[in-house]
Amino acid sequence: MTRVATIPLQRTMASAIQRSQEKLAITQQQLSTGKRAADFADLGTETVRNLSAHSLLTRQDAQSTVAKRVGTTLSIYQGHLEGIEKAVGDLKLDILNAIGTGDGAGLQEAIETAFSQYRTSLNGSEGGAPLFAGSQTEGNPFTPGTLADVATTSAADAFKDDGIRSTARVADGVDVTYGITASAVGKDLYAAFQTLALAGTIGTKPTTAQLDALRQAVSQFGTGIDSLQAVNADNGRKQNQVETLTTRGEARSLLLHGVIETNEDADLGQVALDLAQQKTMLQASYSVFAQLSDLSLVSYIR
Repeated sequence: MTRVATIPLQRTMASAIQRSQEKLAITQQQLSTGKRAADFADLGTETVRNLSAHSLLTRQDAQSTVAKRVGTTLSIYQGHLEGIEKAVGDLKLDILNAIGTGDGAGLQEAIETAFSQYRTSLNGSEGGAPLFAGSQTEGNPFTPGTLADVATTSAADAFKDDGIRSTARVADGVDVTYGITASAVGKDLYAAFQTLALAGTIGTKPTTAQLDALRQAVSQFGTGIDSLQAVNADNGRKQNQVETLTTRGEARSLLLHGVIETNEDADLGQVALDLAQQKTMLQASYSVFAQLSDLSLVSYIR
């Protein structure tokens, strides 16, 4: 007759219960964290790949942040350049009308307004630092405060930028040199404003000398606008380059996120099913263990 001892059987059941509890604890942890493994070591053969993906993703996110910051700066440059171009373009038309009609009413005010826009844009800032000053972080790159100051200030003294441009790493192996200086934008236009400043206050009927100065200023404004547009075009090319690299970086970031999620993230639907199954099995184990504990030979002795 085969005999089965209850104590060894209880030990076997206790070990089985312990294993079920451990599995249930792991499943509950997966459900709460959303992760398949508690650490990289538990990923097995995918550990190296995921460590590499995390490293690449960190670098890509840093480069994307830099690219977006550079893109914002380039957009601010564009806004200032377009503001100067519009102000000077409108002034040029006003001067041509005054030359054609011989009527200078309101022209002096238009000159002052255009100069104010020109000066304000050249001394524009981002985050408290001057935009058009090169590497300098303090002081204005354009020093004349009024049109009258222009008459007595040479171009060399008017512009205080150092000509240095910034460089940023926006993608692997790709450095973008960007930045615009006040002198690059404004020197040719400054010559026109100096001509107007030297002509004196223009009244309703400009003098012959003032009309000659207006004609000269029109020509100088034409040259200055051409220079400004060339600078803005180069700025636009930089914007397109940075936007393209930013788009590529975002696509790469999504790819790396996908690699990480595939290897690390738990399938929550499957986890929920496993959790329910493991709970049922553990409850059944508890029930069997309780029944074994209640077994006694005395109950069967007649």
